[in-house]
Amino acid sequence: MPRRFGMSLPWGPYGDLKGWLRGLAVSVAAAVFMALSGAFLTEPSPIVVRLAYWLVLMVLGYLFGSTVAQLFFGEGRTRGLWWRIGVVSLLIAAPYTGVVSLASHLAFGEPLSLRRLPPLFLTVELVTLVVVTLNVLVERGLVETHATPGPAKFLERLPLKLRGAEVWAVEAEDHYLRLHTSKGQDLILMRLADAVAELEGIEGAQVHRSWWVARDAITDAKRGDGRATLTLKGGAEAPVSRTYAGYLRERGWI
Repeated sequence: MPRRFGMSLPWGPYGDLKGWLRGLAVSVAAAVFMALSGAFLTEPSPIVVRLAYWLVLMVLGYLFGSTVAQLFFGEGRTRGLWWRIGVVSLLIAAPYTGVVSLASHLAFGEPLSLRRLPPLFLTVELVTLVVVTLNVLVERGLVETHATPGPAKFLERLPLKLRGAEVWAVEAEDHYLRLHTSKGQDLILMRLADAVAELEGIEGAQVHRSWWVARDAITDAKRGDGRATLTLKGGAEAPVSRTYAGYLRERGWI
């Protein structure tokens, strides 16, 4: 009998509902592709069975993988990125191997056997490790915004008294964002995740779960007690969390 397995799929930015929904849509699309292509020797089975099989594995894998990932890649968790990737992939693959085995039994009649679990686990772990690594690298890349010829969409949201100002930083305060600009500060009602998306057009990056900072606004960078702080024009200081520190070091920010 052919050996079949499932895997977890991309999760969205932490705390971002749109990101979760986007990841769920990707999971469903991937399941449809797997079913239509007859991936991993499932082609002899009816299309309805293949579709149900992959939908269950992909969606459950996405939800379970997202939950585990948030425990390890949220703000202030463990330091080593690659160590965390390895641990997360193991924590996902270990219990999910049982899910894959049971799903294969129900969908294709494959026998439930303890002897089949070790090789199946190795396959699931390898695929999960690759997927987790790709997802983490993609998510880290999403925190950076780039300078473009056109104005950033976010500038349209500036209050009248700040129109025409340079945006130096955006700081999350409860449900509001504090805008740090060349014309002073003000608050607007918006989520940071949405603001970062609309700040595309201004070179900058998210440096903390509560801060986005423009590259040109940084006047000094300090390190101490294992943490870094960015001093901005106007005197504000933005903390750099461990979540983003490695990413910023790679690009010469700190």
